[in-house]
Amino acid sequence: MSGADQTLQDLLVEVRGCRICAAHLPHVPRPVVRIARSARLLIIGQAPGTKVHASGVPWDDPSGDRLRDWTGLPKDVFYDEAQVAIMPMGFCFPGTGTSGDLPPRPECAPTWHAKLLAHLPDVRLTLLVGSYAVARYGGAGKTSLSDRVLAGPSRTDGYLPLPHPSWRSQTWTKARPWFETDVLPVLRRAVSEALAN
Repeated sequence: MSGADQTLQDLLVEVRGCRICAAHLPHVPRPVVRIARSARLLIIGQAPGTKVHASGVPWDDPSGDRLRDWTGLPKDVFYDEAQVAIMPMGFCFPGTGTSGDLPPRPECAPTWHAKLLAHLPDVRLTLLVGSYAVARYGGAGKTSLSDRVLAGPSRTDGYLPLPHPSWRSQTWTKARPWFETDVLPVLRRAVSEALAN
């Protein structure tokens, strides 16, 4: 079945059954993605952590609490896939290394993203959460994550780069007070406008 002919529901069954990187994972794969054709906001994150791997619910952890605070979205809207699509760079928990979770598996985005994005015609805003999403979709150039996040409010291409909202981001944001004063108000306004009827 070609990508053009495949329904979104068929594609999601295929994604959730994916085992392409099973040999590289310390557990049984559990791809986590939430998408509906009507979504107007897309969140491209990093990869599920241990809590999300256990629950199967994206951003079901303290990072998710912080991201919801940043965006101003209550849980009921954040998890309404008719409005908000959630697609990580790596769909499965990649395991842990010496300094935290391992990077997202490199197979996921090239295998699945374009196919899934083809089913999201109404997305008005895409949040690029974390360095892996920013590196893939944040535009060409070798500027730092900080520079890309700072420049985010002036972008007109529908992408808004953000740091990953892990506990480590508290240090990052404290060192960059402009994130709270200059970026978060733009982020909240852009999210609200994207979801407005």
